[in-house]
Amino acid sequence: MNRSVVPELVFTRAAGAYMWDAEGRRYVDYHAAFAPFFLGHNHPRVVAAIEKVLHDGSSLPGSGTTVLEGQVAETLCEHIAAVESLVFLNTGSEATAQALRLARAVTGRDHVIVTLGGYNGWFDDVARTVMPSLAETGPRRSPGEYPFIPMGAGIPAAHRDHTHVVNFNDLDSVRHVCERHPIAALMTEPILHNVGVVKPEAGYLEGLRQLADEYGFKLIFDEVKTGFRHAFGGYSALCGVTPDLVVYGKAVASGYPLAVLGGRRDLLSYFIHPDPMMRPLLAGTYNGHPVSLAAAGATLALLLEDDGAVYRYVETLGARLEAGARRLLLEFGITATISRQGSAFAIYFLDHVPRDWHDLAAHHPFEPDRQWRRALIARGVYFFPEATKQCSISAAHTMADIDFTLEQMRETLPLLAAALRGEVAEVLAVEGGEPRT
Repeated sequence: MNRSVVPELVFTRAAGAYMWDAEGRRYVDYHAAFAPFFLGHNHPRVVAAIEKVLHDGSSLPGSGTTVLEGQVAETLCEHIAAVESLVFLNTGSEATAQALRLARAVTGRDHVIVTLGGYNGWFDDVARTVMPSLAETGPRRSPGEYPFIPMGAGIPAAHRDHTHVVNFNDLDSVRHVCERHPIAALMTEPILHNVGVVKPEAGYLEGLRQLADEYGFKLIFDEVKTGFRHAFGGYSALCGVTPDLVVYGKAVASGYPLAVLGGRRDLLSYFIHPDPMMRPLLAGTYNGHPVSLAAAGATLALLLEDDGAVYRYVETLGARLEAGARRLLLEFGITATISRQGSAFAIYFLDHVPRDWHDLAAHHPFEPDRQWRRALIARGVYFFPEATKQCSISAAHTMADIDFTLEQMRETLPLLAAALRGEVAEVLAVEGGEPRT
């Protein structure tokens, strides 16, 4: 983070929709630690459930199934059509890694497909750069695939050779790869949430389902970010497309370390296959930890209350912010589109909604976006200070928070307009809660 634009922030506490830094300044939080805090930070009922587990002596994992494990599993299987059976893990990366391992065990194949602009964890098979430059990707490839650009060192070439990167919303490229390699699985976020809110085009997810059935690979939805934020059953519950396997994390336990790998019962049963050579290794001392399961149990109960009233409330907040932001962008003559799914939104400074990362990388003005986000942070509105990143509303936000946010947008849009024109503008450290420009 550039200190000349935003002071280095050290956060000391969080509650509801707010975070406070070491200097005592409050921020309305739209980052939510990459989106798990759908109910807000430290929801009192979630905290109370965790305290109960800590005090009743049931916080020891690894010694057998707990009652909490069964209760949370029953709730998920009862309410989510895509989940007939499941296993608990600790992180989204663990769960996506196990999903690929399971798909490979079931199909006997090694190759997998992932999408450009998506993020599916840190392990070797999928740790490609989420936001590569056009110089790295080269020209648009459809049908075709993009190079696997490692997200850092230490990834063996053999792993890169078995992972095929294609554009989101591009069925022709999926077919292209399937005709050339034995594909075990295709893993994708149903909405690309690591580059904002890039939605599937009409027929895209349905097309993936058809290609999976045609070529025999397993369709895996990575709903670590979309799960429980957009609907209780994740985005698959909204789009009507049922994957073979689905992964949840983040919001399922209000930010406590829990992930879920669920899906078809016949596939999950491989984890207990009587033949050890057919059984994928599934292990973890902290899998199904009572503290995280207590958080999940309380979270799921809150999400189900009053027939999902929390989702209706957050939708009203999202609609208010979207409408207000559109008016302001029009008022200041800034070309932009807003892509929103319920509580998640992204503002792209384009004349169209991007269909994939290649489209976004080719047209979005990244540096003005960064400058504007830093200007908002300086005024107490915390958008993650990296261009195109998703913003997340929580059930703890209020209409007053939305109005405050729109006021700060109004104050900072002149800076954005100047940056888009290529003029120099710098926001310095906050003094007394106000920015100096």
